[in-house]
Amino acid sequence: MSETVLSLKNVTIYQENKVILSQINLDVKHGEFIYIIGKTGSGKSSFMKTLYGDLPLTEGEGHIVDFDLVTLEEKQIPYLRRKIGIVFQDFQLLPDRNVNDNMLFVLKATGWIDPTEMQNKIDEVLDKVGMKGFSSKMPHQLSGGEQQRVAIARALCMEPKIMLFDEPTSALDPEMIKEVLDVMVGLAKDGMTMIVVTHEMGFAKEVADSMIFMDEGKIVEKADTKEFFANPKSDRTKLFLSQIL
Repeated sequence: MSETVLSLKNVTIYQENKVILSQINLDVKHGEFIYIIGKTGSGKSSFMKTLYGDLPLTEGEGHIVDFDLVTLEEKQIPYLRRKIGIVFQDFQLLPDRNVNDNMLFVLKATGWIDPTEMQNKIDEVLDKVGMKGFSSKMPHQLSGGEQQRVAIARALCMEPKIMLFDEPTSALDPEMIKEVLDVMVGLAKDGMTMIVVTHEMGFAKEVADSMIFMDEGKIVEKADTKEFFANPKSDRTKLFLSQIL
């Protein structure tokens, strides 16, 4: 049986004492690819923030990569994030350091010491995202798509058990979206456990195992992706698409 990487039971998520999501129940197994859809304001980003400790979980039960989200202390959050790869829409690269040094910063911060091992890891992850020849470039010298691929490589440096993508292509021009999605497809095919919030429907059809629909502060449906796309004229599919497109 596959290892459970994420488990949420009867979870309610608050932000500034306001209920954002309620009655959340979800299990994610190792190697599973979950695609989250929902209109703006449906709680997708708050859901992701809870998973990496940016919003505290105060109601229900939640475990992710061996951490209890309810009892999680502030001092534990950096250790949690060493096991989770997080990719945001705005890249968040250090602007005053080249690509190689952005990677080096993460490795040193997570306890790596040996210079040769660190450089080998940097070369490995940059090669995985097609950016090995860009190690001396500064972030401002890269396109948006290239910066996002570096951000994915940076997350991979930590050898995460799960990767979270929060609208990873929303800040990109259309021609740059494919290069980022291609990297994500490769990770999925390699068996990386992934939770992705994005509106790229074709991307979901290609690689996602399950699709979660969020609406009015709840998960209202979890559908098998193949089933979802096999019957695009169903009332459920029409509802999903009308909410997000």
